[in-house]
Amino acid sequence: MHLLIPFAASHDENCLAILPSLNLPHLQKLLSRLTAQPLDAGDELSLSPPHERALARPLGLPVQDGQIPWAAWQAQKRPDLVPVHGGAWALVTLCNWQASAHQVTMSQIPMKDLNAAESDQFLSTMQPFFNEDGITLYPLEPGHWLAHGAVFAQLRSASPDRVLGRNLEPWMPQSTQANSLIRLMSEMQMLLYNHPTNTLREQRGALPVNAFWLSGTGEWPAPLRTTQALEPTVIPHLRDAALLENWRGWREAWHALDAREGLTLLQASARGEAVQLTLCGERHAQTWHSQPLTLRQKIKSFFGPQRIQDLLKQL
Repeated sequence: MHLLIPFAASHDENCLAILPSLNLPHLQKLLSRLTAQPLDAGDELSLSPPHERALARPLGLPVQDGQIPWAAWQAQKRPDLVPVHGGAWALVTLCNWQASAHQVTMSQIPMKDLNAAESDQFLSTMQPFFNEDGITLYPLEPGHWLAHGAVFAQLRSASPDRVLGRNLEPWMPQSTQANSLIRLMSEMQMLLYNHPTNTLREQRGALPVNAFWLSGTGEWPAPLRTTQALEPTVIPHLRDAALLENWRGWREAWHALDAREGLTLLQASARGEAVQLTLCGERHAQTWHSQPLTLRQKIKSFFGPQRIQDLLKQL
């Protein structure tokens, strides 16, 4: 059993202020039984956040910032896409941008309350414009499409988890090959402005779809690196509160997570099962796993295990 917990920490001063009141008894006890692996160090400006890097490695995917090929990975799992498995892919996610006098902000990604019929209507409208640029769209789930095209081969793109609520300028694709995609984004904004589906969405109080975001770009690695690592189960419960900077809600989500998943993992460890825990902040990721403690670790644990709040502060 391997649990991967994104948004486990933030260096936001309000998050740091609330950390001392975080009470995670099950995970605290579990960590005293596990051995830490080397820190996966990064920074908060990386295009691929720590939790995506930590998930990619056990899957055997290459971990190159902004080019973890999530879209190609999804395409490989689709029997209907066998004829086009090769080449370069991207994930297209419908979203809402808010423009002010000084910046454009990602207001919502993915879109809430977007149903399959609405997603198909947007796809039908937008597909011809993508086709003109040599890009073919394939529906994945409402508001999420797979895009196949040579332009994505070496394109670096930012994860949606990096851009929600933020000024988009630093996160936009920067390479020369991205020029055509920036133009396409502008064209789609104009196309979607008066789209009848958006009119109906606004009538029921939902935000309009006025843009799309590209992520998960790159080619399927051939051959794929094999790995014996345990594929993690991603626990998403902290995401929404963290991205909204609702730190009291984040703390409550942490407490609920510890009471459920934390207890389950602790019980598995107590039964002698192999367990792993990966905690991911904005910059770094750290994994602990079942392995006999070294003499140095035993001595350290004798004087008391490191508080989990201090570990989270380091992420």
